[in-house]
Amino acid sequence: MMSFLVSEELSFRIPVELTYEAIDPYAVRMTFHLPGDAPVTWAFGRELLLDGINGPAGDGDVRVEPSEPEELSDVHIRLRVGDDRAVFRAGAAPLVAFLDRTDKLVPLGQEWTLGEFDEHLEDALGRILAEENAG
Repeated sequence: MMSFLVSEELSFRIPVELTYEAIDPYAVRMTFHLPGDAPVTWAFGRELLLDGINGPAGDGDVRVEPSEPEELSDVHIRLRVGDDRAVFRAGAAPLVAFLDRTDKLVPLGQEWTLGEFDEHLEDALGRILAEENAG
């Protein structure tokens, strides 16, 4: 569960599914289940999520940063598509546990050892496009 921050005063909890597949070892996926809408999946770098738990990370459409820079607490995940923006708050502990599980599948920094990454890249990009077109 994450909090969808509508404004400073308004937020609501939504289910979010985090997934990781060794076939696409550099990326994590978050599927947001917003009330009344089809689920929305975002894919972004696993390392971006890890870096964002400890300090501000990302300068594009995805930005991850701790809500309290001096302590391990909540993390803000900011997503942007054009002028549309969404901010989610998640506990750092569940994200760290998720990243730990991904590290057991493919150790961070060892993604390249999976061999023919370029062969799998086209398949992974095709799946991402299919997910976007389905939503």
